[in-house]
Amino acid sequence: MIRVDSLGQSNALTGFQAYCSVNNENLAAGNSVVSDAPTFQTPSSITTLTITLTAASFSLAYTPTPLGSGERMFTFVSMQRSAGRSFEGDLRLLAVSAAAAASPADVFSAYQSRFGTPIVGRRVFVRVRRYYLGFLSGPLTTSAVCA
Repeated sequence: MIRVDSLGQSNALTGFQAYCSVNNENLAAGNSVVSDAPTFQTPSSITTLTITLTAASFSLAYTPTPLGSGERMFTFVSMQRSAGRSFEGDLRLLAVSAAAAASPADVFSAYQSRFGTPIVGRRVFVRVRRYYLGFLSGPLTTSAVCA
């Protein structure tokens, strides 16, 4: 397993690092820990993401829908930021979908309990990744201003 760091340098993971990586994702998805290494396979990314964000709703419409059997969507979000902000580096895991979930994903109650009610005129960044058997796809990141 090869990882690319923030400087763009490629690093091969040791067996222990790969074991931890796979099992950390499994635990976040609610699956059990595996002791035998799964076959390395990166899931394809979520292709489109449309955010609906108001002070009373927060949903994510995505494709492909529904996700494949055993696949889940990891949703990372930011705190509310200024509408003029165009980059966010602090995204936190908010929700993990059910296996083979269909679009749209309603994340309003999870967001509200963790970050408060969205305020009109504030920007929220969202990053989604597809999960399958301990591996995550590449990220799809976008943002929306609360209307």
